Amino acid sequence: RSNLLLFLDELGTKKRGPIAMKILIATDGSTHSTAMVKEFARRTFAPRTKVRIVSAFDSSLINLENDPIMGPLTTRHEAAIDLAERRAIDAARSAAALFQKRQPDLNISHAAIEGAAKRVILQAAERFGADLIVVGSHGHGAVAGFLLGSVSQAVAMHATCSVEIVRAKKSNR
Repeated sequence: RSNLLLFLDELGTKKRGPIAMKILIATDGSTHSTAMVKEFARRTFAPRTKVRIVSAFDSSLINLENDPIMGPLTTRHEAAIDLAERRAIDAARSAAALFQKRQPDLNISHAAIEGAAKRVILQAAERFGADLIVVGSHGHGAVAGFLLGSVSQAVAMHATCSVEIVRAKKSNR
């Protein structure tokens, strides 16, 4: 589906057609995220649509600073952060490649950004000037989502633009 609206082109001529958007897609590389990207990439987009794919990695969650028996674990800590960053880079790159394969005419970029996923997505969307944020749902349900802190719910509540939460069809999960 595309957004068909009446608009004025650069010369002020009235036209009807798809409107190019700026779309931010957030992925964590999980099977749910990959299914979300595949599902979303099936749609039709206006030719000048820009897509930015981001993946967050949170080094603050990696806590290997000190071990009472082995002493400082700085090297292991740095290795764990490097691994988290590489996974985020791979997730963003893979999603961008998948999207580019289905939508070769779109302007697609990707990035791995350090920080908590909720904050990273909202800030990236703001910097990008996104018209739409697209996130997947892990399908944990209301109770687990409340206890785990659903990223998609937080993004939907705090975004300054539209948010679409894409659930993969059961056959894709």
